Amino acid sequence: MQTEVIATDDRVDLRFPTGFWWGAATAAYQIEGAASVDGRSPSIWDTFSATPGKTVAGHTGEEATDHYHRYRQDVSLMSEIGLSAYRFSVSWPRVQAGGRGPANPAGIGFYDRLVDELMERGINPVATLYHWDLPQALEDEGGWLNRDTAHRFGDYAALMAERLGDRVKLWCTLNEPWCSAFLGYGSGVHAPGRIDPAGSLAAAHHLLLAHGLAVRRVRAIAPSAQVSIALNQGAVRAVTDSPADLDAARRIDGLLNRLFLDPILRGSYPADVLADTKDVTDWAFVQPGDLAVISTPIDMVGANYYQPDLVSAAEEPATGPWPFPGSESVAFHKTPGPQTAMDWTIDPTGLRDLLLRLRRDYNDVPVIITENGAAYADRIDDDGRIPDAERIEYLHAHFAAAHEAIEAGVDLRGYFVWSLLDNFEWALGYDKRFGLIHVDYATQQRTLKESAHWYRRTIAEGGLPRR
Repeated sequence: MQTEVIATDDRVDLRFPTGFWWGAATAAYQIEGAASVDGRSPSIWDTFSATPGKTVAGHTGEEATDHYHRYRQDVSLMSEIGLSAYRFSVSWPRVQAGGRGPANPAGIGFYDRLVDELMERGINPVATLYHWDLPQALEDEGGWLNRDTAHRFGDYAALMAERLGDRVKLWCTLNEPWCSAFLGYGSGVHAPGRIDPAGSLAAAHHLLLAHGLAVRRVRAIAPSAQVSIALNQGAVRAVTDSPADLDAARRIDGLLNRLFLDPILRGSYPADVLADTKDVTDWAFVQPGDLAVISTPIDMVGANYYQPDLVSAAEEPATGPWPFPGSESVAFHKTPGPQTAMDWTIDPTGLRDLLLRLRRDYNDVPVIITENGAAYADRIDDDGRIPDAERIEYLHAHFAAAHEAIEAGVDLRGYFVWSLLDNFEWALGYDKRFGLIHVDYATQQRTLKESAHWYRRTIAEGGLPRR
């Protein structure tokens, strides 16, 4: 394949720091496939997606994009784009059948080969230990409602650090624990599909405990590695400045952001969140010493951002499954502006604001954008090109917002576009395409979209023009 020579654009004036990580991200269950080969045991997402009515058109991750067998091709495409880092997740049930015991040689060997392939291409490996695919055997024992799951996670983290700790540059313990806790155990729209408001708060605590235990286990084995966590953070805004609407924003910010940031970075749960949820649970699951474990220092915090949250006081409390326990009296509103295929509002000011908030409220903590991207309905032209100007515009605007935060003093270390490949988008199946790389699911053929070529130029130039 002939390599295009990319000239530096003298008009580039939004330059990013030297050493900035230009990355893309994926998750194991969304891309790997090979769900029942080489000793992999079922995860909660295998069970959930096989349950009628849980995913669009009954789609599952059984085959996904077959990354398990095609990872060398995919790493080659990463190199073609020019990525300096790749964030992938490890399938816990592939490494530890049933979530306990020794490592499965075939399963952990896959990640060993993947990391070596990345390093041979000069791409920094960033490993996420948990991106929602809990071993079903542990769910059968209570899942994240069971405190013991946090300790099983610590053991698993140690296995991974022993095998890959000499090469993985950055470890993310968990991806979006808010989703795992409140969509998985609160509203039931994600695996394992439970509806248990009190249990969702216990799950959140046990996930945070698992994070802290994993940080300690990884650090003990690979002291030179950096450790983080990827949180789905939101810029929560009130519809009006009325006391009721401002209180609604406070409540949602508490459950979405501060419930995770405060124990990790300050060593305590927010007092107002505990008060808001006192009628849901007594928080007896928090044991002495837990917060010291949870607040074990990390090297940076990961931010996953897609859109801001616009809220007000609700005229009537929410009924039925609800992912914000104790805050049923809050209404969500669509932020004005254009939307992606996910019906998510495009508003890069939310990314800028959350980065500035992390600097202001959490002592200049180093930050890495662990996910940001957009789904659109792609088309393939007669010449095989896949124009996706909307995605390019989306990414340009959000990179510019990140640059604005850097100029304001935020210590931003890198940016991972979601996602490298079109993939299984959880309960939405294969209907939504986020990838820089188009995947024909019938043939597994990969094709770089125009956004991938745009990203390649941006990486080569170290920044982008101001618009």
